[in-house]
Amino acid sequence: MAEENKLGLFALIALVIGSMIGGGAFNLASDMASQAGAGAILIGWIITGIGMVALALSFQNLTTKRADLDGGIFTYAREGFGRYMGFNSAWGYWFSALLGNVAYGTLLFSSIGYFFPTFGDGQNLASIIGASIILWGVHFLILRGVQSAAMINLITTISKLVPIFAFIIAIIFVFNLDLFTQDFWGKGLNLGSIGSQVKSTMLVTVWVFIGIEGAVLFSSRAKKSSDVGKATVIGLISVLAVYIMITMLSLGVMNQQDLSGLSNPSMAGIMEHIVGKWGAAFINIGLIISVLGAWLAWTLFAGELPLIAAREGDFPKWFGKVNKNGAPSNALTLTNGIIQLFLLTFLISDAAYQFAFSLATSAILIPYLFSGLYQLKYSWINKEPDRVKNTVVGVIASVYGVWLIYAAGLEFLLLTMILYAPGILVFRAVRKDKEGPLFNKAELIVAVVIFILAIVAIVELATGGITI
Repeated sequence: MAEENKLGLFALIALVIGSMIGGGAFNLASDMASQAGAGAILIGWIITGIGMVALALSFQNLTTKRADLDGGIFTYAREGFGRYMGFNSAWGYWFSALLGNVAYGTLLFSSIGYFFPTFGDGQNLASIIGASIILWGVHFLILRGVQSAAMINLITTISKLVPIFAFIIAIIFVFNLDLFTQDFWGKGLNLGSIGSQVKSTMLVTVWVFIGIEGAVLFSSRAKKSSDVGKATVIGLISVLAVYIMITMLSLGVMNQQDLSGLSNPSMAGIMEHIVGKWGAAFINIGLIISVLGAWLAWTLFAGELPLIAAREGDFPKWFGKVNKNGAPSNALTLTNGIIQLFLLTFLISDAAYQFAFSLATSAILIPYLFSGLYQLKYSWINKEPDRVKNTVVGVIASVYGVWLIYAAGLEFLLLTMILYAPGILVFRAVRKDKEGPLFNKAELIVAVVIFILAIVAIVELATGGITI
């Protein structure tokens, strides 16, 4: 790739921030308050902050020490734990990106519905048609070239920050400390134990941080490999500060029950409570810009990862085709075709946004866990001067990954296995011409467990044990 077409530091930071600050930030206050009080939410942010910083530092270290692994998140799993684990990380990440865009579709049109009631809550036929038009519009934009799409993402990232900062400034002026500390631990609201409240925040916090690995995924397109780690850490710290202010300050304006009852996007409801109707309109416009930018960023990710995986021999070669502009044409076409099918779920579920973001978050937990585990393994084996520090970072990132899978709960773990199970057949197709057995003993056990859990999930769905 020509040097002038490579991505600089600011473009990489914009990819990280732009993919993290999508629609989730605008609904963060109510999503966090739905099952937790202020104290539990604060603990949840502390856990998330520590875990995500450790994960970001892992990415920074690995992009420096293993710059040859420019596929990032899935190549770490493959290098550390074998081809099948690497494939699962790529497969899970791909589906996470798919489902993330489904969530963006319903949230976008629920916001547009504020101005044009035809779209309702973003889950009707009009919304499906509108989301489909945008889906394929983004598709053809990226086909014109990844570089131009990344520059548009930079512009939308800057634009989306304006209403968010305006919201934070407005909320600071009306913040009420007595309201914030009222029933701080949620004991009078029957929210359950502190532990269960904290667990309830975990999928929400991971959802709004998905995209932290964006710069890593595009490391092969970066002008300087050192910029990848910098962009990851700068993007994370910036977004973490914004998220904490959004959620904690909101609890000083409206109580937990009122926040949890707000419709999407809850930030618009809070702004309307502070300044009136124009505030809700202002936030909804900001959300539209934000989701469009995040949709663009995540479509870039969803096309780029299968392309890299195909070139690395972990996905079918068909995914590796690029057009004359260097865009992953085959990967994008299949990706957006699957998203189109998922958009039809708007008609069968009255909670499409919550379901899509929860499943997207669950799907990416495996790739995140194996990134932390590889940081731990690499740092422990290679006796370098910073071995102790990087080993500690790896331990924290790995423990955080395990905690997230536990916090997600059995229901979403089972549903996620339905996504992972078909990957067994794809992995077999990719590896059929290679020498040696398809799986080693450990990988075979993992594949059998995935298959059994997927069957259990399907049975539970059929009998009503799990509902979507």
